[in-house]
Amino acid sequence: MRQRPGTLAEFIEWAADRHGPAPALRFRPRTAGGPRWAETGYEALRASVRAAGRGLMGLGVRPGDRVAVLAETRPEWTVAHFGALTAGAVVVPVYPTAGEEELTWVLGDSGASVAVCEDGRQAARVAAVRAKLPALRHVVLMEEDTGAQAPPAPVLGALPAGAPLEELLARAAARTADDLCAIVYTSGTTGLPKGCRLTHGNLVAVQDATEHLIEGGPGDTTYLYLPLAHLLAQLIQLSSLRRGGTLCYFGGRIEDVVAELAEARPTHLPSVPRLFEKVHAGVVALAESEGPAGRARLEAAVRAGVAVAEAQGRGEEVSEELRAVWEAAETTVFEPVRAVFGGRLRWALTGAAPIAPRTLDFLRACGIRVFEGYGMTESAGVISLNHPGAVRHGTVGRPIAGCEVRIAEDGEVLARGPGVFPGYHASPAATAEVLDGEGWLHTGDLGSLDADGYLSITGRKKDLIITSGGKNLTPSEVEFALQQSRWISRAVLVGDRRPHPVALLALDAEEVAAWAARAGVDLGGAPAGRHAAVRRLCQEAVDAANAQVSRPARVRAFAILDEDLTVADGTLTPTLKLRRAAIGERYAAVIDALYEHR
Repeated sequence: MRQRPGTLAEFIEWAADRHGPAPALRFRPRTAGGPRWAETGYEALRASVRAAGRGLMGLGVRPGDRVAVLAETRPEWTVAHFGALTAGAVVVPVYPTAGEEELTWVLGDSGASVAVCEDGRQAARVAAVRAKLPALRHVVLMEEDTGAQAPPAPVLGALPAGAPLEELLARAAARTADDLCAIVYTSGTTGLPKGCRLTHGNLVAVQDATEHLIEGGPGDTTYLYLPLAHLLAQLIQLSSLRRGGTLCYFGGRIEDVVAELAEARPTHLPSVPRLFEKVHAGVVALAESEGPAGRARLEAAVRAGVAVAEAQGRGEEVSEELRAVWEAAETTVFEPVRAVFGGRLRWALTGAAPIAPRTLDFLRACGIRVFEGYGMTESAGVISLNHPGAVRHGTVGRPIAGCEVRIAEDGEVLARGPGVFPGYHASPAATAEVLDGEGWLHTGDLGSLDADGYLSITGRKKDLIITSGGKNLTPSEVEFALQQSRWISRAVLVGDRRPHPVALLALDAEEVAAWAARAGVDLGGAPAGRHAAVRRLCQEAVDAANAQVSRPARVRAFAILDEDLTVADGTLTPTLKLRRAAIGERYAAVIDALYEHR
């Protein structure tokens, strides 16, 4: 059997040799009348990747050419990804939610010669801006455009072979660790995104450093709904296929994720915190519907579950009294919660934003381990990671092998190692701002290292709020405290060059509607935030958050927005980070009114 390759160009060849007919991909077929779930083995995946690679070569793709992939998370994304890499190309992921300006910028700035589009709708978007893309030679579809929404385009799986198989494999073998593998555009909170140049060596180094930290192998299933345009999802894809597991793709509708989890029965689940917090909030709401006694029983069950988990972790016996409480809760609470995730989940990863400690405790009590990690595109995705045997809640874990981390005098987290990128595409000035002469990556995040080497992230340097009185405030700390309330979907702290901080609150519409139904409150036809009872709920959340933060950071006034913040309206990045400048501009009148009324 061949040795594990040092590049991703030969990765699928190696995986197919190693794992053969075992299921590699599991997915919901998008054609009507077919099976609910279908599978593709490693050998069949290799055949599809080879066909895609030879087809791209037939379109004139040369080593180093840029191939853009514009699609939702689906198996064809994986085929296009590895097909392009096998042909020696550089992959440029594009968020399917990208607006016209961002789409044009990413395709144009990267110099993409081929764009692989999910369907006719996405291809039509590319066609609309194609006059601005002189380097773009071909548009390829992942599926046939039955609706004729765009000019005719070939389908990736049906491209004629443009080169012998031996030529494709020779091209893949010729790639080196120093060759460019991808240009991943960061979803910046200000301005147009920057293209992070990642080498094959960067991505392989991260895989090597994390492989032993993630339990799993053949027979395990990883459910993936995160966007493959984001590097985290790509790393999860690599990790699953490297271990011989099955990568299970969501069906394309975010609303169906919870229902699909019960069907897919994954053992591994990468997710943003919101999914876990929503499940927790649902259980809390059910308990509260039974009155104070119901909430008290749930809290006692969670305390017992955490105590049992900690005792088992130390190898200690559990007292009969504690075991009795735990066993009762196991039947009524813990087992049903595990069933929501399919009943087999034993490893979950969360990142991109902090997760509520009470949610972590709840899941731990249920027997579901959730590990927090930290990284950025510029570090090839991972800097530190909690993992089995080395967990400290409230931190993002210890630095992975080969990665050095230190804290600068101003509190900024610096990282150095083989995963750190060589720089931004066509932007030496931006590169110089984040990479110093000693190879340290200036992450822009503020943090601290404890005595045991666990890293905590406390905020972003550029997000610091300096009030007109000269007080430095970290908005993420207050926003996280506010978002502990299940009524609040998003919180935005405002106060730069202002006398004191105020907050904009976006409601969790589902939670508020469910509360209103239970409490018999008629919200009427107006936005819920205008109802006095809902405002009282938010005031309680603000009071609770204020009790957790320093006096200068306490929220003096708040406004409830009539709508949530979204990617579509430009207030969130595709990775759901706040675009503070856009929010400030959109809600300028609301913010001004908060200060006028004080």
